[in-house]
Amino acid sequence: MSDDHAQSTNAAWGGRFAEATDAFVAEFTASIQFDQRLYRHDIQGSVAHATMLSEVGVLTADECEQIVNGLKAVQADIESGQQVWSVALEDVHMNVESALTAKIGPVGKKLHTGRSRNDQVATDIRLYLREAIDGLSAELTRLQLGLVTLATNEADTIMPGFTHLQTAQPITFGHHLLAWNEMLQRDFERLQDCRKRVNILPLGAAALAGTTFPI
Repeated sequence: MSDDHAQSTNAAWGGRFAEATDAFVAEFTASIQFDQRLYRHDIQGSVAHATMLSEVGVLTADECEQIVNGLKAVQADIESGQQVWSVALEDVHMNVESALTAKIGPVGKKLHTGRSRNDQVATDIRLYLREAIDGLSAELTRLQLGLVTLATNEADTIMPGFTHLQTAQPITFGHHLLAWNEMLQRDFERLQDCRKRVNILPLGAAALAGTTFPI
């Protein structure tokens, strides 16, 4: 019987309890069902974290190389459909770390040095949102360019303008399209403003107030 189908399981935070967590409770509190979509961002953050740990002397160059190559192998397994996601491991972070350790042995556990799942969650979400904002921004720009091109072609096409649902001044269809472009431009600027707030690295906060490791 696998961990996912056992009647009880030990969560990562289970050290505070004398008995194992009921399987229903474990499934209810687990986030792996939806946060597995963050796997690329989790691995991206972990590669950066391992590189940093090597640069400050917490990991050796060989250990860092093993971890980075192992993370790339885990990502390949996920993208080829070979990864088995475990509810018992609760979230994408623990699933990735467990898969890494299974591939490269105890050195994989050193990846968690100087960080917590708390700052991992915040980092993954920010990386995900930054990527989503960049994707949306690119599509908005493509749409705006299409509107401006069409507006140029329709610069002399006359149409009625409306105010209070009544016909008002005559305008051109090209001018009308540029009004829509202005609305999209405001959306684009809001996304860029949001990106500035998202683009801040929370790694280092650890579980609460930082770490004694020289990260």
